[in-house]
Amino acid sequence: MGKLAAIYARVSSERQKDEKTIDSQTSLLKEYAGENDYTVPSAWVLEDEGYSGSMLARPGLERLRDLASEGKLDAVLIYAPDRLSRRYAYQVLLVEELQRNGVETVFLKSVQGDSPEDKLLQQFQGMIAEYERAQIIERTRRGKRHKAKAGCVNVLCGAPYGYHYIKKTEHTDAYYEICEPEAAVVKEIFNLYIHEWKSMGEISRHLTEKAIPTRMKKKQWDRSVIWAILRNPAYTGRAAYGKTEQCERKKITRPLRQKGGYSPRSGARKDRPKNEWISINVPPLISQEIFDLAQERLKHNKEHASRNTKEPTLLQGMLVCKDCGYAYYRTSTRTSLRKIYYYRCLGSDDYRYPDGRKCKSFPIRQDYLDNLVWKHVIHLLENEELIRDEIQRRIKESKNTDLTQKQQNNLQAGLNKVHNGIDRLLDAYQEGMLPIEELRNRIGNLRKKEATLTKELNALKFKYIEQQRLSQIETSVSSFIGCLKERAKNLNIEEKQKVVRLLLKDILIGKDTITVNHSIPILKKNLSEENNGYRLCLGSQSCSLRCQEALRKRPG
Repeated sequence: MGKLAAIYARVSSERQKDEKTIDSQTSLLKEYAGENDYTVPSAWVLEDEGYSGSMLARPGLERLRDLASEGKLDAVLIYAPDRLSRRYAYQVLLVEELQRNGVETVFLKSVQGDSPEDKLLQQFQGMIAEYERAQIIERTRRGKRHKAKAGCVNVLCGAPYGYHYIKKTEHTDAYYEICEPEAAVVKEIFNLYIHEWKSMGEISRHLTEKAIPTRMKKKQWDRSVIWAILRNPAYTGRAAYGKTEQCERKKITRPLRQKGGYSPRSGARKDRPKNEWISINVPPLISQEIFDLAQERLKHNKEHASRNTKEPTLLQGMLVCKDCGYAYYRTSTRTSLRKIYYYRCLGSDDYRYPDGRKCKSFPIRQDYLDNLVWKHVIHLLENEELIRDEIQRRIKESKNTDLTQKQQNNLQAGLNKVHNGIDRLLDAYQEGMLPIEELRNRIGNLRKKEATLTKELNALKFKYIEQQRLSQIETSVSSFIGCLKERAKNLNIEEKQKVVRLLLKDILIGKDTITVNHSIPILKKNLSEENNGYRLCLGSQSCSLRCQEALRKRPG
């Protein structure tokens, strides 16, 4: 019986894994073992498919090192030093570890011998392998970055929900094509989140109940998918390249532990600054205004999210302390007759902070403050001039924001530029200034770009643009305001919340005043007639708003 040996093989990329190139390494090593009297048990043929050579945490390599430390091996057969590791320092570490355990390391594609010259040559091979890896990474990074700056969709490799990714062919580059059924779902998600004020959990349950499949054909929608859709700038026509970068994993998660401590698909990533993103034009699905509103609400929810709210209140998540910046939450106290609710600043709680409370503000009666703000909202809706100005402003914005027309103009301009380039090349060839070989090479690239732009333009022409609801208002402003006032009398608390959040941004609670920040721009002439601040009562009633009469408007 010959020497007991193990075989170790590795490929790093998913393409190599799919093409089974690791089988060629294994077959050559088995053939070498048979010719040189090595005995290799089938369980000792160790393979790492899809693992980078720059990492030591690989399942097959870990098993190999365990076998060596247990004294079961006489030798290990490896195709080349760079299959063991792409880093020379790791190669030296692993080879010395195996030697300490009495294991001979045999490389098929490397010099064999113990002379100083052989060791020096082997060191050079290891350093060259490490250099090649660094060179491949840098060339790939620079190449992708250059293509992204040129507006090439190829570097994105895939399309988000709402698009089909059309791969590049011999005649066209890759591009995004709108998937109409999915695009309708994307618009519905933004509408539910912005206009209906649905939470991500409610949206995911809504889509699941409607039996709308996800991109992976799953029946269950997850909130993280909704969150990713709401944050993706590609839906405004600007797909971003380089949004994240790889970083060191700080936390070992449970799925990662189950995979043995490392997985090439479980690398940690972090967001990069937005000014470093590279935008690539794609067909838009929503307007920039709607996307910005979604980002504003995402930011607001991150700071003032309401969780496990059993009884919603009118102003939950909208109250902010003017002194310390913390949000207000609802609390209660019970008297001998009833239960009274208050809004209380988070910074005023001693138990929340090691050094005690951050703020000295007092609680405010919830029912009194809700009634006061709701009266203020009704007064805004009764202001006919204010509503008319806001409607006209939004109609003007909707007319000036025609995404499809803008995209068509950009594509048509690019197509005209390509046609002019082709004409100039043909003129240069006819004048004898360009040889036929160079003409074929250069005109082939232009024809390819022409076909890509033409396909995108044809796909965009069939896109249905949803008209703004404000532009369809045919009734007069007076009757419109009358409908608003009449409807406002019969709203429940959830519907009142929607109205308040559409008209007001937030409410700042100061020491003796309440300041209301409006979403609708208030004209200066309106401000002179009515101030958007209210004075809180002082003296013996400074602990809370005990009666509505205690709240009076600040003098204008």
